[in-house]
Parts: sequence; structure tokens; C-alpha cells
Amino acid sequence: MRTAYDIIIRPIITEQSMEDMDIKKYVFEVAKDANKVEIAKAIEEIFGVTVIKVTTTHMRGKTKRVGANPSGTSKSWKKAVVKLSEDSKNIEIFENMA
Repeated sequence: MRTAYDIIIRPIITEQSMEDMDIKKYVFEVAKDANKVEIAKAIEEIFGVTVIKVTTTHMRGKTKRVGANPSGTSKSWKKAVVKLSEDSKNIEIFENMA
């Protein structure tokens, strides 16, 4: 049985994600095999908020040059954008970032 902390790996802190905080959208890296229902339940359990929408996308790893000839890739990962309800509180992790 996976816990909520196995599903939510880390928050994504970028300029775009900081702008979306005003409309209560937060971005997280999640487990590749997690579905939208599991992600919503994990966010609600960890942060005590109400999730109304989850959108996910698979981020493909970029090709990187390693040495002279061989090339490698960075890892592929899954991103989730979580929309909270209007009466829900903000997530504390992102409070001091803006």
C-alpha cells in the first residue's frame, strides 16, 4: 500500500507556478504510475485542502551530451497541476516563495 508521500514527490517551483498561486493552482512532481484520483487524495491528506481538479502530463527526458560521443538523457517524470477550491486554504510550502 502506497502512502500519500510515495505519490507526491516534490513541489515544482518556477515563475509560472508562482503566478498560478493567485488562482490556487499548484504544481507537483508525482509518481509515474499515480492516477488523478490518487493524486487528489494524497494532496488532500498531506495539506488538508479541498482539490477540485487535477491535470497531469508526462514530461519526457531531454537528451544531454555526456563526454565526446555518447549521449544520455535526463529522467522522464510526471507533472500534476492541482486546482484547489475557492474556500480552501493555501498550501504552506508555497507561502514564503513569492
